[in-house]
Amino acid sequence: MERKVEQAPDRTSPAGSGEIDGFTLIEMVAVVAIVAILAAIVIPGLPRGTSRARLESYAIEAAALLKFDRDAAIRNRAPVTTEIDAPLRLMRSGATGRTVQVPGDVRFDALLASRCNNRAAGPTIRFFASGMSCGGAIALTRLGVGYQVRVNWLTGAVEVVPINEL
Repeated sequence: MERKVEQAPDRTSPAGSGEIDGFTLIEMVAVVAIVAILAAIVIPGLPRGTSRARLESYAIEAAALLKFDRDAAIRNRAPVTTEIDAPLRLMRSGATGRTVQVPGDVRFDALLASRCNNRAAGPTIRFFASGMSCGGAIALTRLGVGYQVRVNWLTGAVEVVPINEL
């Protein structure tokens, strides 16, 4: 009985040089380096927007500014006016001059009283020595989600409420 022994397929290059087909380490390093260079060029150019957490921090910062102005009105026994500039996405404290400005990718809407204390209110929220205010609401939204900063006209209390426009 004769046994046939099969030979393994030849894995050498067609030229018969004895080299095994495949990629060398240098070729793999070169490919990884090219991909890394392309990523370094492309990634910084990708659009970045305001994250949900950062949007919430803007709302909390706006609420803190309003609360500080209310407290200053009570403490000093004099009215304090917070200016709201919706087109510029800006709020300015009447007590300290400190500002809060949100980035351009955030929608900034303000619902403010047209009259306050029998006078035209303009784009402001006014706090009185009693703690009362003219009231208003400021909405900060991006991509259908956001936060509303509400000022109660009777108590002057400031609260941040999450909103979902979807």
